[in-house]
Amino acid sequence: MIETKIQMRFADIDILGHVNNVNQQHYFDLGKCDFYKQVLGLTPFWGSAGLIIVASQTHYIVQTRRDEPIVVYTRVARIGNKSFTLEHKLVNSETQEVKTECTAVMVAYNFDEQHSFEMPEEWKEKLRQEMARDQQ
Repeated sequence: MIETKIQMRFADIDILGHVNNVNQQHYFDLGKCDFYKQVLGLTPFWGSAGLIIVASQTHYIVQTRRDEPIVVYTRVARIGNKSFTLEHKLVNSETQEVKTECTAVMVAYNFDEQHSFEMPEEWKEKLRQEMARDQQ
């Protein structure tokens, strides 16, 4: 599981004093970037081919308040031929209370030709290794 420490910004907080739902998606994107780098050895700045989100689902469990210490945990939940699913948790790093959960389906995508493609075996193997580490 990849841990991403989040620096909450003043602009992330809405008039109700909690982190706005839209900004939580930005936190999950930071988790994805760390996951790509640490697990797949990729940067999120794709050339002609990379990854694209085709589906996501978010469950807001408890409000995340201003000045809470938060982290995003990201892990791979499923591996297919052209896609994999990531699971994210936004967590208070002091209490370990889960604030928000999100899943995202990532697809290998050729941006020049505008179609999906089968993930390279190297990616699949790295994803399998990461999944096995999480299950230990």
